[in-house]
Formats: sequence, C-alpha cells, structure tokens
Amino acid sequence: MEVLIERLNDQGLGICYVDNIITFVPNTVVGDLVDIEIIKKYKKYNKACVNKYIKKSPKRINAICPYADACGGCALMNIPYQTGLEYKINKVKNILKKFANIDTNLEIISFNNINYRNKITIHVKDKKIGYYQDKSNNLVAIDNCLIANREINKFLKEINKYNIINGEVVIRCNYNNELLINFLTKDKLQIIKSNLKIVGILQNDKVIVGDNYFVEKINNLYFKVSYNSFFQINRDITSYLFDFIKDNILKNKNVLDLYCGVGTLGLNIAREENKVYGIEVVRNAVENAITNSKINNINNVYYLCGEVSNCIDKIKDKIEVVIIDPPRSGLDSKSISVINKMLPEQIIYVSCNPITLARDLNNFKDYKLDKIVALDMFPNTYHVECICVLSLKNRRRLV
Repeated sequence: MEVLIERLNDQGLGICYVDNIITFVPNTVVGDLVDIEIIKKYKKYNKACVNKYIKKSPKRINAICPYADACGGCALMNIPYQTGLEYKINKVKNILKKFANIDTNLEIISFNNINYRNKITIHVKDKKIGYYQDKSNNLVAIDNCLIANREINKFLKEINKYNIINGEVVIRCNYNNELLINFLTKDKLQIIKSNLKIVGILQNDKVIVGDNYFVEKINNLYFKVSYNSFFQINRDITSYLFDFIKDNILKNKNVLDLYCGVGTLGLNIAREENKVYGIEVVRNAVENAITNSKINNINNVYYLCGEVSNCIDKIKDKIEVVIIDPPRSGLDSKSISVINKMLPEQIIYVSCNPITLARDLNNFKDYKLDKIVALDMFPNTYHVECICVLSLKNRRRLV
C-alpha cells in the first residue's frame, strides 16, 4: 500500500497511518512516499517494511555508510546533519513537555564527525563479522563502521585471523590509539602478531595477552579504564561535558557522584570542592577510580562499591551537591528518596535517555531546573545526551 511518511518517532522510525492506526516504518524519512507491507499488527500500532520507494523525500540524502539501511544503527544518516540536530532538539523538548510538563529553550552542542565511537561490540556468526539488525538475530556483515574509531576499523579487518567462529568482540580504543580487546567466545583463539597498538587481549574477561585496562585522557586528566568499566564513547563531547559541569557546579562543597564509573565526573571537579564521594557497582571501575585519584594527585575523593540504592545512605557527611549519571533506566525509587531527604543545594543530572530523565525530574519537587543542554554524543543515531542543573527552590530549608 502507498503511504506518506509524516514524521519520525523517538527511535528514528518513520511514521505513517494505515486506517487511522499509527504505523512505524524503518529506513524512511519525512516526506518519503513509499509502498509498504505491514509485517506485524498490534492493538494500537503496526510495524511495516518498505517494498518500494515511490518518491523519495527532498529532505533525504544518500547515507555515506553502505550498511546504513540494512544495519539500522545510524537511523539519521539519511538526513542532513542539521536536520538530525533539529529532530533531537524537538524530541527532547516534546518528551520534557509530555512527561515532566517542562517548557524550555533547548541548545544542542553538536559534533558533526564520523569515527567518534571509542568502543563497539561486533558480532561473529560463522566467521562473518557485523552488527545484528535492530531487535533481530539477522547479522549484517560489515568490514568498516563509519562511526567507530579508525583504529577499531583497522582491527575489524584482522578479527578473522584470530580464528573466532562464533561470539562477540568488544573493541575499545583510547586517546593514544591503543586498543583493548575482549573476545567473548568458546572458540580456541589463535593469537597473531599485529602492527596495531594492542595493549590487552582478553577471552571471556580473562587476560591472554597484556593488560585488562588502558589509560584514557580527557582534558588534562588521565583515567585507568578496565575492559568492563563504563566510559563515555565520544571523547570530544565528553570534553565539553567536563567543562560544562566545572563551570556550573557550586564550589567548595561536599559532592556525591552517583554511578561514578572510573571517577570521571567527580575527579573533574574535585580540586574545587571540599570532598567528593563516588558510588559505583562495578568493582573494577571502583578500583580504577581509586587509582585515577592517585594518578591525578587528587586526595579528597572517597569511593564506595555497590548498588547506589544500598550505598547512598552510608555517607554521613552533609551532601551539598549530587552528580547523577545513571544507566538508561534512570534512578531507582530508593535513590530518589534518599536524595530528596539529603536536600542537596544542587543536583547535576546527566542522562542518555530523555524519557527516564523526564520521569526522574518529576520526582524532585523541591528543585527548579536552572539549565538544560542537549549534547550530540551519538551523531547519526537517534540517541541524545542531556545535562541538567537543578537548584533547591527554598534554600531556607537548609538552615
């Protein structure tokens, strides 16, 4: 059937209507006239696929990646970069209005570049390497990923030499173009000599060659990062994130850094604060954070290892600022409750999921939103990072 794509949803899928039922169509952009086939019907919506492009939208451009349509990971690669930024701004604004009743003028910090990802997970199936299509086990074989670091792409061409038949390969790259590789497979690997700067090779989280970490650098700070520790995937936008937090955080305070990872955000501001506490569930990351405080000669930071909800109420100092950088699922109810009881003067919330961000903002009734900025941490994809600065409405409650 012939339909017109009217807009994109929050996951970058084209939207049309069939018998007044909303229908989602991948690999389409606004203004495409397409012949579609409905592949699954649900109670309130349909999923469809494109049989034929009858008339392509004037807003459409040719994706620079030959795998874009098949892979689906870069849902915005078929529209101009600026159009993608406008989509992300409107997406965040609509979500904040719908779920948190927040109206805001939103600035987005852009980074129009490819090869920005410093970490990817590649799948191997019968010796073919690639990505799985969204929500499927269909492998799209690739030999290059345009959003991945160039050194990572060089390693893609060597993967088959390691004799992996089935499994996954997690590839990370740092500022110095050093690679850290983790093969997740039952296959017996063949270790080869490479001209690439590989600092560590692991199989199923166990070291085979070298180390299980490398050192990353953001601005003037160095970070030991283990193979399973979280680190932002876009170094340039992370540099801006560091500067934004440093410029907007209250000074000379006791700071709590939740989901602190290897200590990045807390160490970034520690020299201008009284004390910084960090909480993180991944033990390797906590060990990294302790090491990173020593590497950077920062002595006023303290770390707890465990779930935020279990550790957050163990800190006895009065916390005046809370930094939050949670997973996509956002904050759990206990953490929100404890933060509200703490009544910090300021909350800085970094989020990669606008929906859970809006949900959590609703739970901080004693706070007003001072600033919010969107960051294009993930160019060419529908994902967008946000950072919010909240301040306590009634400071007299602190007395």
